[in-house]
Amino acid sequence: MRTIVVFLPAHNEADNIAAVIARIPRFFHPDFRVKVLVIDDGSRDATAALAWEAGADRVVSFPRNRGLGAAVREGLAECCRMGADAGLMIDADNEYPPEQIPDVLAPILSGAADYTFGSRFKGRIRGMKLHRRLGNYAFTLLQVLLLRKWISDGQSGMRGFSREAMERAEINHDYNYAQVLTINLLRQGFRLAEVPIAYQVRTKGQSFIKFRQYVTSVLPAIYREMRRRPVRRRREP
Repeated sequence: MRTIVVFLPAHNEADNIAAVIARIPRFFHPDFRVKVLVIDDGSRDATAALAWEAGADRVVSFPRNRGLGAAVREGLAECCRMGADAGLMIDADNEYPPEQIPDVLAPILSGAADYTFGSRFKGRIRGMKLHRRLGNYAFTLLQVLLLRKWISDGQSGMRGFSREAMERAEINHDYNYAQVLTINLLRQGFRLAEVPIAYQVRTKGQSFIKFRQYVTSVLPAIYREMRRRPVRRRREP
């Protein structure tokens, strides 16, 4: 039996994490078992305890808040240590639909892609404020221009990975991961596919994103990533 690990980076998500874990499909493919991993990024609430109670197979807790980029980096590495043949990251804020995990993983399990997004802008969005929508458009357009490849949702919080993509992914800053991870993987030659998903803005808890900090952290990280010379992956003949 092969393994899929679904991992959730989480910081102070006690109001949401149990509901997300409860909705994760565990038996959607006859050849794969599904395990759930939570990366607790220094939460000050009961996130870790509630994750265990909700059925997480493993919880890794940081002693202090390190940032979403650091949590995703650790999540990818821990997926590999848990023997994952494929992995999926989903935000713990209950904005993304766990029921669509099979859809987002399908191109990877079929061998058609190495890296996938659940695309909100190809699917259905409820409740996103105008300034957040415009910010998503702007940072996605920047990735399109840098990569010369069409992307519809460069900031998606629901992403699938092949084993090789998890092993070779590099995230060069701790605050966030979205843009630098995509640039890193696509410049290595990994194949991207986007899958339409439904999206509902959170109703509980609070986002960590602050516009000024986001811009001042993400733009320098993108610049550093683009200056690196990518090591192209070797594809099997």
